[in-house]
Amino acid sequence: MTSIDSSRLLQMRTAILEQNSALQKAAGLGAGGVSGGAETGKDPGGFGDAMKTALSQVNEAQASSTAMTEAYERGEVTDIAAVMLSRQQASIGFEATMQVRNKLLSAYKDIMSMPV
Repeated sequence: MTSIDSSRLLQMRTAILEQNSALQKAAGLGAGGVSGGAETGKDPGGFGDAMKTALSQVNEAQASSTAMTEAYERGEVTDIAAVMLSRQQASIGFEATMQVRNKLLSAYKDIMSMPV
């Protein structure tokens, strides 16, 4: 059995906390779970900005995964577990993005088909 690398564990924890923070911002919640931006003193970005941020994070995860995979193929990275973890994180982010897109399209179609 391999030993746990504490620096990798801390990096993963940091990445999870950053993703959690981005999701809270997308949901309109502050760091303490309080809704709105008036308490923090800055203007809330809105839904469009939250979507742009989330999409850029998914894009960064995809790029990082691709770079790690290519580095593994060249023999620069020998930790296959880290490569596979990176690929799975990118895959899950992409799948979540597709589910959000599908829900938005469904909501749009429902609104457009409502009688006036």
